[in-house]
Amino acid sequence: MTAQPWESRQPARARVLETATRLFYTEGIHSVGIDRIIAEAGVAKATFYRHFPSKDDLVRAYVVEQSSWQRAAVAGMPTASPRAKLEAIFTLMCDFGAGPDYRGCAFVNAAAEYPDPAHPVRQAIADHRRWLRDLYRELLTGEGHPDAERTADMLMLLRDGLSVGLDLDDPVRVRAAVEETLAAVLGRGSAMSEQGTTAGRR
Repeated sequence: MTAQPWESRQPARARVLETATRLFYTEGIHSVGIDRIIAEAGVAKATFYRHFPSKDDLVRAYVVEQSSWQRAAVAGMPTASPRAKLEAIFTLMCDFGAGPDYRGCAFVNAAAEYPDPAHPVRQAIADHRRWLRDLYRELLTGEGHPDAERTADMLMLLRDGLSVGLDLDDPVRVRAAVEETLAAVLGRGSAMSEQGTTAGRR
């Protein structure tokens, strides 16, 4: 696969990262070699190594980029209350997971290929998870939840289970289970079904 004309106008680092993101997510990190990324990104080998001294540096950049995308998506949500934002976050996950290109959670997938918690890639994944847990806690606190700290941990477990369930089970049933769980955690009925579609992949 050769680079498209519009890709050749992108900065080399962005082209490499875009190519790596597509290949890592669809095929797995360790199964994709640097030479293939270089070829499909349409950059010289020297250019690649100028931006990414090693493949692990590229993988860490990929994880950081995924985290930045999610942070921007959350920041751009036009929600009126902390509760609505929490529901919108889980709706976004359900919508993404119901799509035909869903291959699981990029962070969970990457963690499975980098089992050492001290590795820079795992550290980047841990940074993302700290941000997400803190976000849940802040939104729960803003909603006046009596135990925001413990409940944020529960939402992390819900999020992790959701990321796997969307890949293995019927997304419509998974969404319904998430709605019910959020309603129990937050203490009132969930509005998720009104925010997103319920179309499944299967």
